[in-house]
Amino acid sequence: MTSSQSEETETPAPHPLADWASEVASAVGGSGEVTFDTVKVKVAPKSWTAALTTARDDLGLNFFSFLSAIDWANQVEVGDALSESVEERYEILCTVGDLDQGRRATFSTSIPKDQPQLPTLTGVYSGADWHEREAAEMFGITFEGHPYLVHLYLPDGFEGHPLRKTFPLLSREVKPWPGMVDVEGMPGEPAGAEEEPSTENPED
Repeated sequence: MTSSQSEETETPAPHPLADWASEVASAVGGSGEVTFDTVKVKVAPKSWTAALTTARDDLGLNFFSFLSAIDWANQVEVGDALSESVEERYEILCTVGDLDQGRRATFSTSIPKDQPQLPTLTGVYSGADWHEREAAEMFGITFEGHPYLVHLYLPDGFEGHPLRKTFPLLSREVKPWPGMVDVEGMPGEPAGAEEEPSTENPED
């Protein structure tokens, strides 16, 4: 007996960017995947600058777009604990693309929290300068070889790194995240008063 068409299982079609993701990953010695139309390539920290140099010189990804970090942590200074545990680390993300076909790839590497160091990309992409300075300031990551790793936003003498999960935020201590939205009434109204719907005809 043959099965009906509705009973047949269909193999999902590969993502249009899947082959290119594999090509990029193979060229830089990493692993690639496509998630929500984003090509992400993971490489080892020791291959960071070499991978991005290959991306620029051999793959035509000569447009620098973005660099930042994620603090993967199981504990935060203030707030609810995570529902699932994660591997604690800093993940560095860098997005580069080409100007011909509009393709782009996000390169990712992870560094340990007890040694948050990574070689600078300023010799590969000059646009990485300010992005690395921001990540150094906000996450406490040292980009070795950066020519001018000084603060962009915070005053001299500021202690701590505001985008680390362990950084205490006064606003979260006063009101647990995300907190309730305070809605103020109109002048003259008692707190919590709601406006009564008008019964007047606007044309009268």
